[in-house]
Amino acid sequence: MIRIGIVGTGGMGTVHYTNYQYIEGCQVAAVCGNQEKAREWGVPGYREISRMAREEGLDLIDICTPTYLHYEQVKEALEWCSVICEKPLAFTAREAKDLFETARRRGHHLYVAQVLRFFPEYQVLRKLVLDGSCGRMLDGSFWRLSVRPAWTSGGWMMDREKSGLVPYDLHIHDLDFAVSLFGMPRSRQFTAARSRDDTMDQQYRFYYEFLDQGRPVHLCAEASWYRGNYPWSAGYRVCFERAVLETKDGKVWLYREGQEPEEQDISQKRLIPTGINVPPTGVYLEELEHFIRCLAEDRDSDLVKEEEVAGVLSILEEMNREL
Repeated sequence: MIRIGIVGTGGMGTVHYTNYQYIEGCQVAAVCGNQEKAREWGVPGYREISRMAREEGLDLIDICTPTYLHYEQVKEALEWCSVICEKPLAFTAREAKDLFETARRRGHHLYVAQVLRFFPEYQVLRKLVLDGSCGRMLDGSFWRLSVRPAWTSGGWMMDREKSGLVPYDLHIHDLDFAVSLFGMPRSRQFTAARSRDDTMDQQYRFYYEFLDQGRPVHLCAEASWYRGNYPWSAGYRVCFERAVLETKDGKVWLYREGQEPEEQDISQKRLIPTGINVPPTGVYLEELEHFIRCLAEDRDSDLVKEEEVAGVLSILEEMNREL
């Protein structure tokens, strides 16, 4: 039985706790954070990661705290056992590489929760890119749009030094997915726009050129924290040599050359309520099951790789310096 300690009992900590209840071979043994939540979950509550790990004999610590706490908390936790950390792992590639090196030195594993990899609509896209059945991917438009997350405890998400703002919160998903497909981009640029009376940018457009089989792939990704009360929206439209793949109204459609539109299967085996601003979904279950399986087999993840995590952070930190 894999014994898990959760650090952080807010939205994502609760999502992870709920999903662990559906995974055989593991149990949440303790939490570090809100003591009321520990009592609600019926597990011991701690205020120190090291003490929790030592006294509970943990096999895995799951970090679900605000971004600015990740580096130090993951560093501490890796001295005791393997770790899952919510994205982003850190703010810089140097910090990420240091954490993965710490995991190796201690004989543990570090798993980074880039959950978009597990969304069925993005798995459909990945399959088409890799199998080449519609030809090469030529161009893609991605978007991830939200009202500003003013609901976060203490307003930490609105603090650039604590969250990294839109690039680290939203755009990281689409950039990570693209890097997982094509490697590091050959070129990149971005635009950012803000109101005259504002302290942060609310609208970003990111432009990348990747290489696939030596040929260019162009990608535009939009990410926003709007001041206007805009409903959550995320999706893509991708042009292949002989088809277009598009997310639309909660479905994925493939438009092949000379054929009728084909709805793609994005069904999930289980839909679990999240308790946050995400509808019931099975993607967190798929993600955590993968990490638990990797840990049980004493191996790193073959889906979310160290070099990809560090590469994405290197791009974000470069752009962050330009803002």
